Amino acid sequence: MADAASGRPNGLEIVTFGCRMNTYESEVMRREAGTAGLGELDGGAVVFNTCAVTSEAVRQAKQAIRKARRERPGARIIVTGCAAQTDPAAFAAMDEVDLVLGNEEKLAAHNYRALPDFGVNDTEKVRVNDIMSVRETASHMVDAIEGRARAFVQVQNGCDHRCTFCIIPYGRGNSRSVPMGAVVEQVKRLAGNGYAEVVLTGVDMTSYGADLPGKPRLGRLVRTILRQVPDVRRLRLSSIDSIEADEELVEAVAAEKRLMPHLHLSLQAGDDMILKRMKRRHLRADSIRFCAEMRRLRPDIVFGADIIAGFPTETEAMFENSLAIVEECGLTHLHVFPFSPRAGTPAARMPQVARATVKERAARLREAGERAYRAHLDRLTGSRQSVLIEHDGIGRTEGFTLTAIDAGAPGEIVEAVIAGHDGSRLMARAPAAQAA
Repeated sequence: MADAASGRPNGLEIVTFGCRMNTYESEVMRREAGTAGLGELDGGAVVFNTCAVTSEAVRQAKQAIRKARRERPGARIIVTGCAAQTDPAAFAAMDEVDLVLGNEEKLAAHNYRALPDFGVNDTEKVRVNDIMSVRETASHMVDAIEGRARAFVQVQNGCDHRCTFCIIPYGRGNSRSVPMGAVVEQVKRLAGNGYAEVVLTGVDMTSYGADLPGKPRLGRLVRTILRQVPDVRRLRLSSIDSIEADEELVEAVAAEKRLMPHLHLSLQAGDDMILKRMKRRHLRADSIRFCAEMRRLRPDIVFGADIIAGFPTETEAMFENSLAIVEECGLTHLHVFPFSPRAGTPAARMPQVARATVKERAARLREAGERAYRAHLDRLTGSRQSVLIEHDGIGRTEGFTLTAIDAGAPGEIVEAVIAGHDGSRLMARAPAAQAA
């Protein structure tokens, strides 16, 4: 999905695809590109922050770029993000594109200042470095996330693992962490600007700290934030790798009520052979054991997960193991990815599952996810929930469940009673004068 936000009509527009990391980085880009004067150009500028996680994400980005050129023929079009980092030549070859920036280059104003002239050759369009040479991740302070009721803070970037299906390390580089003090200062800044909820983001968050002095783990970072920033009412984690969850992080989830009871897990599959061929670091029993232990420690916890359907060599029996793990782990927020071969990855060279079978298995996984989610909505009916209002009567519970509520302003947390649901979201009512 793309999320577009713009300044003045012919000014600077940032179009964001993909993850919460991109959402955060787009705010840095908005500031840096604005500082460089892109919004003052005749015709303005459109900057695309792309995603490379699937070939479909790349296709959608290219489609959006072509549409932008038709709608804003005089604008300068700049493409960056993971898709631009991993395949800059493909975007440079597009007549609609004026400049291609890498993931490191997109975060500095000087890279936006010297736009090439229209009609330059493809080589002159490209400013993309070797992302593997980047050794540090700077703390880019932002005051707000435009159009968002919650704020995002980047704590880590890159990944040292090489899962056979994943191209993201080649777009983000090796794992590197933002120093703890800088993260705490950023959270303080956002909480001071009125954000009740802050989400910590990273490519491989549970690897946090391995490159820092003293090697602090993610759990230490979480507890330090909660201790030093009492004004932040909700702290949330984006996707984690459960096999890397450190003991202090587990203890924090169990004991810290301001740490939200929602974990999105990078499971990817529920069959041991497929996990091995993916080059993952866990087995299905590890996932089941982790979810059971976390639920014992914090009974209200909610789990989401990424699962790939139709990975190369996957048999029906192997797929059934992935299907079964939805119930065995108690997953309620499922992200299903039909396997899509990415050029340059080992999985693209493995024996492929027929596309029709991949789509059919993805549909079955989604159906299982929808059943689990409806059962989750049923369980919450009649309960009392704290809802962070996002916009126009829509909010999220502490467990990140979508909620319709006719009370509160964006950014407020409202105590509400769940009256029922419509199959996709909870229906809540807030007692009079209960806004918190």
